[in-house]
Amino acid sequence: MRVLVRCCCGPLPVGGGAGRRPNPRWRALARLSAAPGWEDGQGARVREKPPWRVLFFGTDQFARETLRALHAARENKEEELIEKLEVVTVPSPSPKGLPVKQYAVQSQLPVYEWPDVGSGEYDVGVVASFGRLLSEALILKFPYGILNVHPSCLPRWRGPAPIIHTILHGDTVAGVTIMQIKPKRFDVGPILKQETVPVPPKSTSKELEAVLSRLGANMLISVLKNLPESLNNERQQPAEGVTHAPKISAATSCINWEEQTSEQIFRLYRAVGNIDEWIGVRSVMLKKTLTATDFYNGYLHPWYQKNSHAQPSQCRFQTLRLPPKKKKQKKKNVAMQ
Repeated sequence: MRVLVRCCCGPLPVGGGAGRRPNPRWRALARLSAAPGWEDGQGARVREKPPWRVLFFGTDQFARETLRALHAARENKEEELIEKLEVVTVPSPSPKGLPVKQYAVQSQLPVYEWPDVGSGEYDVGVVASFGRLLSEALILKFPYGILNVHPSCLPRWRGPAPIIHTILHGDTVAGVTIMQIKPKRFDVGPILKQETVPVPPKSTSKELEAVLSRLGANMLISVLKNLPESLNNERQQPAEGVTHAPKISAATSCINWEEQTSEQIFRLYRAVGNIDEWIGVRSVMLKKTLTATDFYNGYLHPWYQKNSHAQPSQCRFQTLRLPPKKKKQKKKNVAMQ
């Protein structure tokens, strides 16, 4: 019989190892000569095949597409892939909540707000754009661990903002990775499935997110259909090619005219210019009309003036420095005699 077991180092003490802390590493689908109906150390029955009981962790639009695919699979009674689906999200200042909560409420799915994760029994957890580190104790509650739908070709762009950094750095290829969660660090677990897609020319982060969210949702369903086999064929992430995609802030949208080329500025606009509730890249309006000569002589970077044969995408500008305003002298009142 094939089951997922927790791997412990060293011999167990007499009495079945009560009190020992399980090693966080997973031995996927070890072949055991156990009787049917084997149970894990916590008494939860481990299923060998679907339908699965799933606890989903997510927040934003990308995660909403994954939840939508899981809910559709649960509603499909013919395939019997998902038996139980519950949702964990984070608190939001908005009364409606984040996109994942909105969809869960609309679909009448049980919803918990982090750090509440419910108390039911589940076979596998699924994370998409959750942004919280999950503890080892929580991970070990799931016989098949917790899967992460990450919108990048790991180990490239580990972190909370992979899609934005893909656009910002001009990557021509993007992708989605289905991996297993490990405690204490983000996006370092073994890979179960990975697919790549070309980045559409001039696409924004929102447009690329829509493409990758659909791809990731379909990949996750494919993994769940063959979950034991997928876990058995997992591979470790390579040590080479690691890059990080840290969380961005409003300061990311600032332009350094003297150091960024026009191509870099355009990528910046595509990456952060359409983020909800963000100002993004702003234009500056001048009260005077600029002629072509004014623009060339006064606002193009001197480097480009000396290298006019360069490509337009390499063009740089210089920061506009307005002369300081002269202070108006106050008129003194002269007493008339």
